[in-house]
Amino acid sequence: MRTHGYAPGVELEVRHLRALCAIADTGSVHKAARQLGMTQPSLTTQLRRIEQAVGGQLFTRERTGSRPTPLGRFLLCRARPLVAEMSALVSETRAAAGRSGGESLRIGSTGSPAVPGWLRRLRSRLPEADTTFHMDVRAHELLRMVASHQLDAVFVHEVEGTPLHVPDGVDLHVLVEREPQFVAISATHPAAERPVLSLQELARERWMVDPTADGEWTGLRRVFADAGISPRVVHGDNMAAADLVAAGEVVAPCQPTSPARPGWVVRPLLGDPLAVRLLLATPEPRPGTKPVIEPETLLGDLESAYREVAWASEPYRHWLLRHDDAASLPFSVVA
Repeated sequence: MRTHGYAPGVELEVRHLRALCAIADTGSVHKAARQLGMTQPSLTTQLRRIEQAVGGQLFTRERTGSRPTPLGRFLLCRARPLVAEMSALVSETRAAAGRSGGESLRIGSTGSPAVPGWLRRLRSRLPEADTTFHMDVRAHELLRMVASHQLDAVFVHEVEGTPLHVPDGVDLHVLVEREPQFVAISATHPAAERPVLSLQELARERWMVDPTADGEWTGLRRVFADAGISPRVVHGDNMAAADLVAAGEVVAPCQPTSPARPGWVVRPLLGDPLAVRLLLATPEPRPGTKPVIEPETLLGDLESAYREVAWASEPYRHWLLRHDDAASLPFSVVA
């Protein structure tokens, strides 16, 4: 006998519960899919099957996002402890494996062109270690994972004017006290030939920003207000921004170390109104334990990787050579 709305043979797994928690936390199937590394259609299909399995709708789909139904809230209350326990189980088991056998190094970042070089140096330093990398635009989530010992170190950025909330048990190490943020525009834009651009001349452009990246939309909004402008804003992720910038549909703030891409150019902003602080976060040392790599060594390898991409970026290199206040950078500026 089949109960209405129930799909026999579909059993809930931890990955299903994790997906439900992600949808509830982000308020959007689209954002949850990005967080989980899935496509939106795949997550939508999975959600439909989960709802069929439990026999009811778990989220209402509204114009502003997805909200849990009463049934969804009931399931989430039971799911969250299970997901947390499973994450802790996996983390603790990996730690035990590292202690009993080969070493493991778990690294995370909000994203930077310096990350590949950093990982390359770490793998060279620990060739036998099992090195894993976790990418997330949400700095707060990465810091939480460090505090819970799910990650050994994370490279994050803190948008100027929107300080990060650092949980207990996390040590911060400053890589760059103030890194200016540049702007990416189409190579066909009338201003593309100029070496430095002002916010005012881009006031009529559509700006793209990722609202899920902690502090970025708030920081950009503050910079617009200080400049007395109110541009149109489009929300999207960095992958979408690359194509739209090249097509001339949007402009977007970007890291000064951003590599050249077909169809766009990167330029500094006059007065450097938008900036971030670059940070390495590691767990506070615990009595009787020794990290796989000391924080000072992690920071040194990160500094070397950052220096490499900084000098490889022509716009950033020129900026560095023009600015005497570049002393906050982790390397000396020599003409």
